[in-house]
Amino acid sequence: MAKNVWSMMRSYWKSEERWWARGLLTVIILLSLGQVYMLVLLNQWHNEFYNALQNYDYPSFWPLIGQFTVIAFVYIIMAVYAVYLRQMLEIKWRTWMTRHYLRSWMAKQVYYKLQVLNSDMDNPDQRISEDINSFINLTLTLFLGFLKQFTTLMAFVFVLWNLSGVLEIPFGETVLSVPGYMVFLCLIYSTLGTWFAHKVGSRLISLNYDQQRFEADFRFNMVRVRENSESIAFYRGEQPELEGFDQRFKNVIKNFWGLMKRTKLLNFYINGYAQLAIIFPILMAAPKYFAGEMQLGGLMQTISAFGRVQDALSYFVDAYASIAQYVSVIRRLNGFTEHMEEVDSLKSDFVISNNNENKLALMNFSVDLPNGDSLIEGLQLDVRPGNYLLISGDSGAGKSTLLRALAEIWPYGKGQMSLPDSWRVMFLPQRPYLPLGTLRQAIFYPQSVPENDSTDIGGMLDALGLSALKDKLDTVDDWSRILSLGEQQRIAFIRILLFKPQLVFLDESTSAMDESVEAKSYDMLKEYLPDMAVVSVGHRSSILSRHDMKLVLSGNGSWAAEGIN
Repeated sequence: MAKNVWSMMRSYWKSEERWWARGLLTVIILLSLGQVYMLVLLNQWHNEFYNALQNYDYPSFWPLIGQFTVIAFVYIIMAVYAVYLRQMLEIKWRTWMTRHYLRSWMAKQVYYKLQVLNSDMDNPDQRISEDINSFINLTLTLFLGFLKQFTTLMAFVFVLWNLSGVLEIPFGETVLSVPGYMVFLCLIYSTLGTWFAHKVGSRLISLNYDQQRFEADFRFNMVRVRENSESIAFYRGEQPELEGFDQRFKNVIKNFWGLMKRTKLLNFYINGYAQLAIIFPILMAAPKYFAGEMQLGGLMQTISAFGRVQDALSYFVDAYASIAQYVSVIRRLNGFTEHMEEVDSLKSDFVISNNNENKLALMNFSVDLPNGDSLIEGLQLDVRPGNYLLISGDSGAGKSTLLRALAEIWPYGKGQMSLPDSWRVMFLPQRPYLPLGTLRQAIFYPQSVPENDSTDIGGMLDALGLSALKDKLDTVDDWSRILSLGEQQRIAFIRILLFKPQLVFLDESTSAMDESVEAKSYDMLKEYLPDMAVVSVGHRSSILSRHDMKLVLSGNGSWAAEGIN
């Protein structure tokens, strides 16, 4: 696990922010060490204060109260700023790491390929939004907590050793002398406590992992209902959706009951262990006190030092629940990272080149399924500027998969492909994507709206029967919800007119349009972009007349290309 933790940490600590982060971490560590020093002073104060009480030394009372006030004030300042600066480091680290993961997720269509591979990676949004935050918070909390407790142990173990003195245990005629016996008793107590805590709490690791997964599945199911609310309403699918909610929520509750029961056992143990730790040092030191070998101040100082050493040695007992959560977070984040690296490393046998002739040329081009079955074998194709090619075939024949391969987001296949530079090529899916924002931003997507936009978008809207939207170009809304699919497809055609590509691929991009609007859309492309090549996927016979070439796919690897008169 340590290797996985370091692999996720090192990218930030070796990044361009490394010196700032290292400096801030150094200050936090120094503040933590300062707190330990204050605790040592406070331990010494216990001796002097309680001795003064035992001896009725009133003249020393108020000066010792003043000394305590100074120690407490300095400790509070250090504790507050240690937490504040740690949170500042968390913000910086989370910002950097979130951007790093987002870039990796979005690069080379990894977000899409994770689905193509039928990956078992669930809810990448949760990995980025929640698990990164938990990883950073727990890493700093556990590391700084361990460092503080280790320093406390080193500081107080010598104090406790000196205060313990020598324990003499008679064995017949001999006496066994044990120097610093309280240190050994504390070590045995804490070691046994840590071992039992692990035995009781180890099951929490898998329970925490499953809880996050079930919660995310339940939330994702509700998101799907929201995104597909109209379809569900038409189907009257409320009852099946409720049943789906109920099933996923049962998984949440069932796992949470297991988490509760295991946490209850761990809390029984931790609280019992903590309460016993209060009386244990008193019982061990009481014989010396009542024998007159130790004053009240020495007793209280011994109890305080024993508590500090015992707390330090029992760190893993107290932090076990956090450690269990940390392990599950590391597993999820590491799994997400490995899945992204897996899909990013996928190599296809497609040989891709660019040409200056603004044409699409395929030579011995084959497309396969992930399991190796062939969809298209040895395709030969030459689509020149001004050509309109229609790809047809039965459902499942590989029409959309061919477009994915041409878009370089489908890695399964081989052959040669030559097409214009990527910025001169455009793909339109059946359901266009409209981002949140103004309608003008949605029309220009994926590019930004020019600062001095003089484009006659209103005239394009008029031509495609969308005049009612002219006054809403700068209105912010969820346009994918407001506009019908047919209207969204017309918006997508306006994008073609704006970007003026040399080659455009249309994946059933007019399926929701009226035939008259569909014909108008194709006519506008020919009128405004006469040298543009168009490759369409479609079933409707109405678009056949708008094309001069046809490619029919059979789905078993065979294909047929022909001209259209």
